[in-house]
Amino acid sequence: MDRSILLIYTGGTIGMKIDPQSQALAPFDFSHILEEVPELKKFGYKLDSYSFDPVIDSSDANIPFWQEIARIIEENYTRYDGFVVLHGTDTMSYTASMLSFMLENLGKPVIFTGSQLPIGMLRTDGKENLISSIEIAAAKDEEDRAMVPEVCVYFESQLYRGNRTTKYNAENFRAFRSANFPVLADVGIHIKFHQELIRYPKWGKEFKVHYNLDRNVAIVKVVPGMNTGLLTVLTKVEGLRGVILETFGSGNAPTSKEFIDAVKVLVDAGLIVVNVTQCHAGRVDMDAYATGVALKHIGVVSGEDSTIEAALTKLYFLMGKYSDNKDVKESMEKNIRGEISKL
Repeated sequence: MDRSILLIYTGGTIGMKIDPQSQALAPFDFSHILEEVPELKKFGYKLDSYSFDPVIDSSDANIPFWQEIARIIEENYTRYDGFVVLHGTDTMSYTASMLSFMLENLGKPVIFTGSQLPIGMLRTDGKENLISSIEIAAAKDEEDRAMVPEVCVYFESQLYRGNRTTKYNAENFRAFRSANFPVLADVGIHIKFHQELIRYPKWGKEFKVHYNLDRNVAIVKVVPGMNTGLLTVLTKVEGLRGVILETFGSGNAPTSKEFIDAVKVLVDAGLIVVNVTQCHAGRVDMDAYATGVALKHIGVVSGEDSTIEAALTKLYFLMGKYSDNKDVKESMEKNIRGEISKL
């Protein structure tokens, strides 16, 4: 098959090898990927690689890092059929979510993957993750169009929509979950794509990358007996535009006047306040209980069934796109890239 794939190695466990002298883990040269994973030669694809120098620990993911990944994809977009981004697992869901918003009218696969064990170790999960990610990135339909023109995460035999994922387990090979949306493909003897779930662009529309992002967002986890002064002090943070409240259950929070008044202070100060549930699965319903109704009444925006990773990066994206907070609030409740399920 005449397919071309660009591997983008940003860092992470998958690209590490044990140095024979020091016995320490160190990144290997990805231009020699066919030597490390000779099975890739059987595809017959044109495989090129781009490595960050220096490589990035995923804990250091930030806006310039995301912009650089997007730039590499944009500059190489017409040259390759798909992209596989190798990334540390700790913040992979944040990066995949962010890229899903940055890349508009995406018509080619951008598959994020990594591993829990280095690719050079005997029991590594890295080889299967890499091999399957490349095959998925190269897959096309009968009309020679990408099977999955989305930003995805592939891990342990399952392909997820990137902005629906959360890192769930730090030790198990099945590191990720997508609690509120089914997988886009199951990988066994065959790759079974669930095409009814995959988002397809309006073919022919111009691919566009959004680089302007605004990181002025705070996340506050609501806990029993919390000091509501922690909320009101946020009005003093210079440049802050958005606050995400991680609430209980279906968007619930303390019913006390003290708490509601503290949130109202944020809203009245012009901040965008978004309600996202702490639960791994389920959605925010601010019409279900008294507290949710009260929050909705004072102007808190529902995060619907988005993950915290998607809610945060969506705010970064929307605040970079719009100077008017009203536009940001309206768009937060819209399904932009498949990140929420509108009932």
